[in-house]
Amino acid sequence: MSPNGSDRSPRRPMRRKLLQALTAGLVLATATGCTWEDFPRLGMPTPTTEEAPLILSLWQGSWAAALAIGALVWGLILWSAFFHRRSRTKVEVPPQTRYNMPIEALYTVVPLIIVSVFFYFTARDESELMKLDAKPDVTVNVVGFQWSWCFNYIENVEGSTGDAKTDKALEAVPDLYKKAFPANAGGVNDCGTPSTRNPQTNNPGPTLWLPEGKRVRFVLTSRDVIHSFWVVPFLMKQDVIPGHPNAFEVTPNREGTFLGKCAELCGVDHARMLFNVKVVSPERYEQHLKELAEKGQTGYVPAGIDQTSHEKNREANIL
Repeated sequence: MSPNGSDRSPRRPMRRKLLQALTAGLVLATATGCTWEDFPRLGMPTPTTEEAPLILSLWQGSWAAALAIGALVWGLILWSAFFHRRSRTKVEVPPQTRYNMPIEALYTVVPLIIVSVFFYFTARDESELMKLDAKPDVTVNVVGFQWSWCFNYIENVEGSTGDAKTDKALEAVPDLYKKAFPANAGGVNDCGTPSTRNPQTNNPGPTLWLPEGKRVRFVLTSRDVIHSFWVVPFLMKQDVIPGHPNAFEVTPNREGTFLGKCAELCGVDHARMLFNVKVVSPERYEQHLKELAEKGQTGYVPAGIDQTSHEKNREANIL
């Protein structure tokens, strides 16, 4: 019986609050709309390129390591709190220890091992993801600007004349990337504005078309400030830096229309820098390029500003 004569135990309100907290957590976990099949991805979208599963495995491994370390730490905290409570030992002041060399060495060595393991797998996967083929199947110059995107398709397209290797609009693209350009590629382009919409999905932003099953190289250039090119289900993004072109390659393996966005705070209308990626069959992709040429969107739009000396010095180590 409690001191005020009531049969209610003072622990019951605490138990009720704990039950309410667990119920709220369960509701939050189930209200996200995720299915059991989605759970192993731990919040990541379904991968749509051949390279994306490598990124997904790194993400899952990081979560597994974090959960294991968290369980160990919380277990030690609860063990210490329970087995060293004062009511158990009946000792007002336990023996005081100034230091414990084995424990302190453990606290130093274990974090170093954890960081080293994370570093190894990250460096291994990053080196694989950043590989560039000598001759990719498709090359697209992605041009970021405030507040939308342009896409220069470096292709031989019927009805378009010129040479991407010498075109002044592509002066911002490093010569080393130009070596992989097709000969006499007149090319076509497609530019958007924040008000542009995808005609099929009505999603905002211009639409970048890509062929399924083909190795695609993105050459990223900017006309003004730093942007970031992020196709969400590709599970990969890269900065678009003025005067410092970047490049990466993927192989789309699933047809559909996917969302993309700028992932770098680039100014007042950053949130409107959206785009779409439409992955289609190689035949439909070629047809789309011809449709752009028929609309008069031939040649290339200016890719960006001139390279800095630092970036030119880096070219020899790109491939």
